[in-house]
Order: sequence, then structure tokens, then C-alpha cells
Amino acid sequence: MPVSLPQRRLPRQDPLPHVRPTVTLLLPLRRVAAVATAGALLALSACAPDLRAVGDPGPAGSPAPGGTASPAPSPVASPSPSPTLTPTPTPTPSTPTAPPVVTPTVTALYSEGDDGDGVRELQHRLAQLEWFEGKITGDYETATRLAVEGFQGKRTLPATGEVDQATWDVLVKMTREPTHDEMYNIMRPGPTLLAEGATGDSVKDLQARLKQIAWYEAKIDGIYGAKTVEAVRGFQAKREIPVTGEVDQRTLDRLKAMTRRPTTDELNNVAPKPGTMSLDDRCLSGRVVCISKAQRKLAWVVDGEIQMTMDVRFGSELTPTRNGVFSVYWKSRNHVSKLYGSAMPWAMFFSGGQAVHYSADFAARGYNGSSHGCVNVRSKERIDALYSQVREGDTVVVYSG
Repeated sequence: MPVSLPQRRLPRQDPLPHVRPTVTLLLPLRRVAAVATAGALLALSACAPDLRAVGDPGPAGSPAPGGTASPAPSPVASPSPSPTLTPTPTPTPSTPTAPPVVTPTVTALYSEGDDGDGVRELQHRLAQLEWFEGKITGDYETATRLAVEGFQGKRTLPATGEVDQATWDVLVKMTREPTHDEMYNIMRPGPTLLAEGATGDSVKDLQARLKQIAWYEAKIDGIYGAKTVEAVRGFQAKREIPVTGEVDQRTLDRLKAMTRRPTTDELNNVAPKPGTMSLDDRCLSGRVVCISKAQRKLAWVVDGEIQMTMDVRFGSELTPTRNGVFSVYWKSRNHVSKLYGSAMPWAMFFSGGQAVHYSADFAARGYNGSSHGCVNVRSKERIDALYSQVREGDTVVVYSG
């Protein structure tokens, strides 16, 4: 018979506690630090849940109450503190040192104290442009330095008075190369225009012009004879022109520059009538105050007819009365000179500060004195009559003859 064995009751086993799986969260360091900080705050405020009540095994190796020991959860690594980033300083760029200013050295080709043919050429080239006057000497002295300074200043070159390459290049470009004779002041006569034996109107003109400046005294006959030769030689010697007694272009140009065109009366030896004067051809038409230095006369001329004449005097060598054709631009009956403080009654201005006017000094001293460039009249009656007839705009002719 079967034997019933008593059943053995197995002891009751509590169900295994629920173990939360350990989840490792990979968080950025900043977020880990934030979580850790939050947990600490919760613990301090007694608001943290008791993790052991829901299966926290407690200290490592301690069995859970009412059950077997559970493996200790993997510890959560404490977050490393955020590293402090020290900014790398940006290097301050150093200010580059400016290179020293180097003034280029300008070599002078010619400067004061030099001499020789190079300086002669320089002087002649400057003379061609009317910057240098006088004889070519070959010596770089004060006059040459001043001429160079003037040339440089006019051409916006540094006015140093020394000739550098830039100055020389500009000067050479503007001038021609002088000849040997020019550099050594050797004057040779040019082709002959008039010489002994010539006749005609050209010779008459020559004789009349020489007569105006007291180099020819004979009768004007249009024949180039011995007396004309003598007059030409004297004129040439006085002006340092090659003395030949023959007229070349240089001689004729110089003579014309010093004289005026002869009148018809002069060319035909017609002497002026007593009390009148020989008129320049420029005085023969229109209303003209005609003034002759050689005759010391003034004539009021209308359409070639002399209306009146009067004695006049002129300026000195330092303050000469200008020759030329002008016009009356202002009349001032009781004028007083602002420059000299002297009275200038009946003044008729024709060239800058020069005027025809009455002069008490001329009336008292005559030709022993002179004006400061004006045309003095010594007769009150005549200057008053002239003043009443002359109008602004009328022509004034002043000439040497």
C-alpha cells in the first residue's frame, strides 16, 4: 500500500525585489553638474525619496531586508568641474618704424664761383631769354646767380641759384647753342645793307635819323658820301658795333630803336617856321597834343593844322618823360601831386602819373630845372587855353625829334 509521505512545505519566498536597471546617461558636463547640484539641494531640503524603500540595497554588501543581497549599482561618476578657459591674449601689433627720410643729393653742374666755357654758354643762353645782361664773362658771379634764380622761379624750379641737371635741361630746350663768337663777345659785321655810293630814299631816311641824334649835320641829299660814312662810324663806335661805316642789320635796328620816322619836312630840309615847330607825322591827323623833346615845344594840332604852340620842359635822366603815342585819360584843373606834394594846375594826364601841366618852377627857373617826368608849361595863359580845348580821349604824341 502506498505509503503517503507527508508533503514538505517549502518555505515561503518573498518575491525578488524590483531592481531598477542602471541607466548610464551620457550628458554634457554642464548638464551633469546641474543634475548633481539639483540632487544635493533636494537632499538638503528633505525632499529626496528613500531609494532603499524601492529596492536600494544600501551599503555595498548589505542584504536587502527580507531578501538576498543585490549587486551594488554602478556608481555614477562625479562630474569633473568645468575647466576654466584662459583666453589667449591677442598680440598687439607693433607700429612699424618709418624709414628715415632721405633727401636726394642734387649735384650742381654750375654754381657761384665757377668759371669757364660752360659758364659762358650758360650766360649766353640766359641772355637769349633776357635773363642775363651785359658781356659774357665766363665767371659765375652774383649777376649770373640772380639770373639763374629768376629763370628757375619763372619755370617753377627750385630757385637755388645753382644750375642742376633739371634746370639745364629746361634752359637748353628753350634756347639755341651759342656760337664761339657770341660766347667771347666777338662782333662781326653782317651783310651790308647800305654803303658808300648808295643813293635814294633809304639813304635820306638814314641821314635824317642820324641828324635827329646829332650824328649828321650836313644837308639831307640821299647820297651816301663821306659825311654819311663818318656819321655811321661814329654811331657804331658809340654803341660798340663793329665800326665799318657801312649799315648792316644790327646797325639799322639800333638806329631805328633810338629815333622816330622822319617827317616830310625833315627829309626835304624844310626848316620850321619861326614860332612854329616841325611836326611828327603821327601828329598830322585828328586832335593831337604834339610834343617835341628836341625842339622843347608843344603844339596843339587839329587835322594837321597847328592851333597854338608853347615852351615845355621834361623829366631828368632819372625820371624821364616817356616817348610814344598816348591819349588824355584824365583832366584835373587844381591837381596836387600825392607823391611829391607839389601843385600841378591844369593837369592833363596821358601816361600813368605823367601829365602836361603848368609849373611855377619852370616859370621861375627855366631850363635849369626839370620835372619828375611830366611835361611842364611855363605860360599860364597858354596852358589855360590848351586845357579848355583838349578833351579826354585826345591823342598825345611825345617824340625825340
